[in-house]
Amino acid sequence: MMISRTKRGAAAAALLVAASLPLSAAALAATDGPGRATAGTGSYLAGRFAQHQDDWKAAAQYMGQALAANPGDTALMRRAFILKLGEGQIDTALALAMRLTSQDGEPQLAAALLVADALKRDRLTDAEDLLKGMPREGLGKFLAPLYEAWLAAARKDTAKAQQALAPLATTSGFAALHNLHAALVLDVGGKPAEAGEFYRKVIGTEAPLRVVQLVGNYAERQGQAEEARRLYMAFRDGAPDNMMIEPALKALDTGTPPKPIVSDARQGLGEALFDLGSALHHEGAEETALLFGRIALHLRPDLTLARLMIGDIMEGREHHEEALAEYRALEADPVLGWAARLRAAEALGRLERNDEAIAVLGKLAEERPERTDALVRQADLYRVSKRYAEAAETYGKALERIGTPQERHWAIYYARALTYDKIDRWPDAEADLKKALELKPEEPYLLNYLGYSWIDRGLNLDKAKAMVERAVELKPRDGYIVDSLGWALYKLGNFEGAVGKLERAVELRPVDSTINDHLGDAYWRVGRRNEARFQWLRALRTAEEQKEKDLIQEKLDKGLTDVQAAKADGAKR
Repeated sequence: MMISRTKRGAAAAALLVAASLPLSAAALAATDGPGRATAGTGSYLAGRFAQHQDDWKAAAQYMGQALAANPGDTALMRRAFILKLGEGQIDTALALAMRLTSQDGEPQLAAALLVADALKRDRLTDAEDLLKGMPREGLGKFLAPLYEAWLAAARKDTAKAQQALAPLATTSGFAALHNLHAALVLDVGGKPAEAGEFYRKVIGTEAPLRVVQLVGNYAERQGQAEEARRLYMAFRDGAPDNMMIEPALKALDTGTPPKPIVSDARQGLGEALFDLGSALHHEGAEETALLFGRIALHLRPDLTLARLMIGDIMEGREHHEEALAEYRALEADPVLGWAARLRAAEALGRLERNDEAIAVLGKLAEERPERTDALVRQADLYRVSKRYAEAAETYGKALERIGTPQERHWAIYYARALTYDKIDRWPDAEADLKKALELKPEEPYLLNYLGYSWIDRGLNLDKAKAMVERAVELKPRDGYIVDSLGWALYKLGNFEGAVGKLERAVELRPVDSTINDHLGDAYWRVGRRNEARFQWLRALRTAEEQKEKDLIQEKLDKGLTDVQAAKADGAKR
């Protein structure tokens, strides 16, 4: 969250995980007997395969078995620790972390978990002793100052805590993280005026939710209700579809000062780990972000944003069942409940439980009749389910709620146009595409779709060709858009020109059946018959709909006669 632009941190984290995982096959052979060697090797290989498939649950189980067969293998221990922590098996991860800290290597995360656990259990001296073993290189360069600061804060030594944080202030990309935790340490230490100076440095034009919550909470506690309101409303207005700040605005109207969001060192360190994890998540270092999220939740189970982040990471890795579980755990949360329920519906859709997802979204749409997000997602699911009439109707309901559309609403018109086109309501589709282009004149997908559709129907040919050419200028590496230009040239009779564009489209999208089929047709038209048949064969292998397969097979059997060309041209798109 706080350092989302800091790729250096993400790179360090990625290197940390990479450094934690290697294991030589030879090491597994050093066991007490042949039976154990076989069992350990088999479990290790199964775990490696499961991890390669991004199935950490199975990988954690197999690596645990391999470690039982080879209890002294440090590299295997590191791998098992990472997997167990990633799966949220904290007790097992803690036991492995304790063993790792007595081994050679780079146990930053092992030390991070152990120190956090000791602080959680109010074993402050143990936490301080464990922290001494945390390496200061790599990710430890950023972790150690935060840990030292919050352990000092636990000792009520605010000056030492500020001194510990100081290196972050001059580290590229970490100034915001420094300012936030300097503010929190001072706030917890009973120095609100000094804390306010750092809180004010943290707030920017695009401050994330957690920063707005923390700074607004501070302002309310200082009797600065209107300043808090300004912060909350600026966040809401900057993200009009975001409901997460509404509870803070409603609570503000009661006039009752809130409790501090961070009131002690345990909560403060939990925030720090979430901040790092959120930043790494935004930079694409999802696995390391997941590990920080797990430690943050261990310190602070009420840190719901960390749970939402874990759900998003799981969803991004296509672990939809695990994501669904995280989202459903947040459904009753007053801040994140709406977002969690929307995400849960999306996870259900990706699990092909479309009827359940549609029902969830329908209920959400009824609960908040002024909002459109649930309706749009519901319409999307209808469209994915090929329930096109219901999809078009639901998009229409969303547009009715919008009233006067803004630029960002172009996508709803576009989606409804796609839906109308599927049920042969071209005049309605054309009207929606034109409306979407009024809102977003330079959107390449709109230019491509409307331009191609006109060409395919023999309408507005010069204007349509110019639109597709502009789409290619805007998205020169999009194979589908380049294919549209090639097919437009084909439809206009410029077969030589079509070949060049379609060859480029195949380079960009080599396994798309429609693009390969288009190139085969163009090759045939310029007399390159063998190459045409090769492309049609490629298209046949990847075609999904039987009607498309039949047309391709007919061309393979008979070649592209004039009659077949007309049939094929009419069937495209």
